[in-house]
Amino acid sequence: MAHFNYQEVLPKLMTPEVMNALSGIHEYRGKQDVYATLMPSTMDKLCEIAKIQSTKASNEIENIRTTDERLHQLMAQKTEPRNRDEREILGYRYVLDVIHDRYRHITVSSGVLLQLHRDFYRYLNVSHAGQWKDSDNVIAQLSDSGEKIIRFIPTSAVATPHAINDLCAAYNAAIEEGLYDPLLIAALFSFDFMSIHPFLDGNGRMSRLLALLALYKNNYDIGKYISFEQEIEKTKVSYYESLLASSEGWKEGRNDYLPFVTYFLGVISACYRMLSERVGVTAKAQTNEDRIKAYFVGLIGQATKREIVQAHPQMSARTVERILQRLQAEGIVEKVGAARSTAYRATGKAAFENSSDLTAE
Repeated sequence: MAHFNYQEVLPKLMTPEVMNALSGIHEYRGKQDVYATLMPSTMDKLCEIAKIQSTKASNEIENIRTTDERLHQLMAQKTEPRNRDEREILGYRYVLDVIHDRYRHITVSSGVLLQLHRDFYRYLNVSHAGQWKDSDNVIAQLSDSGEKIIRFIPTSAVATPHAINDLCAAYNAAIEEGLYDPLLIAALFSFDFMSIHPFLDGNGRMSRLLALLALYKNNYDIGKYISFEQEIEKTKVSYYESLLASSEGWKEGRNDYLPFVTYFLGVISACYRMLSERVGVTAKAQTNEDRIKAYFVGLIGQATKREIVQAHPQMSARTVERILQRLQAEGIVEKVGAARSTAYRATGKAAFENSSDLTAE
């Protein structure tokens, strides 16, 4: 069984790449504090948007889905779930709300992990809710031919309770010692939890919720405003590759945590950059139209109206719609697709008109 000797692992993670990533994240975190003070209403709107995106993305990674319309109704508690997927989505939302609202009072312990898992399934009648797995499981994937390929064999069912106790003790000891950045400890904790795979179901989603909990408790609450889970969903190929790379030799205690830690820090950095872009444009631009123009200049590809509204929480949907109509009339933005697949993208004129401003900044 694996042992969690973080005092031995953490010094090995102090590579130039990791140190540079941590330095950049600390700089972004300072800016976030300023945003929260100067633009509280914008940050509140971003928080509500991030909850929806996080719930959608973390469940979609596990192929649990509903329509966007149903998702928004469920998140607003304006409808009842229609099927198992929607009940699991509601459970995720519930635990996410608990973490958002009460993280300061939530301890990292085996009892709390069981309670969160029980709450995760509060809308489903399943016997394994809030229970450690009672049979061994494997992490596998299907090949193109449909063949099941085993990628990793987690901790056995009989050893799981002891492993979780050891993991929580290692995490708490490393945090209390205070020698290393809590971001690194959160990454190790998230990875080792996934490697134990302590539940019959819900391990991936629980690992992402617990990562948020560890981040919030250590004053890295970027996931409140920019969806940590959505960034993972966008890069899930790299996510799984990093898990696989760091899992080799895990049971024997000779695995290399660096691939997953590097990926984890990259996700955090991307979230902070996105927050800086969204709120920074809001702070610099003089008008709502300037903000939308700047958004399209930096946009790669196209975006739906919902995505544009979500990126500009200080504006109403109607305001965004009026601006899009004007920018289309001016030839700065063009519409692509139709009906539900309608999206918008910048024309060459958008980049030309904004190039002088971008150079000045």
